Amino acid sequence: MTNVAFVALAAGLIIGFGAIGACIGIGIMGGKFIEASARQPELINTLQVKMFLLAGLIDAAFLIGVGIAMMFAFANPFAG
Repeated sequence: MTNVAFVALAAGLIIGFGAIGACIGIGIMGGKFIEASARQPELINTLQVKMFLLAGLIDAAFLIGVGIAMMFAFANPFAG
């Protein structure tokens, strides 16, 4: 395999594992939000704000990984 094939494989793994991690994280967070809002309905507004803030941060981490993978795919510093 050539260096280009390894870079393509690495970019796919970065995006794939990042997507899996973000989906699992948002799923767990959403479940905990539903549990917490069922236990204390008066805190739904506060919890909802925090949930959306954390969802944005989780997605930001995934998008940073996508950006790094795209940098390796299109502006490959390892291709000689």
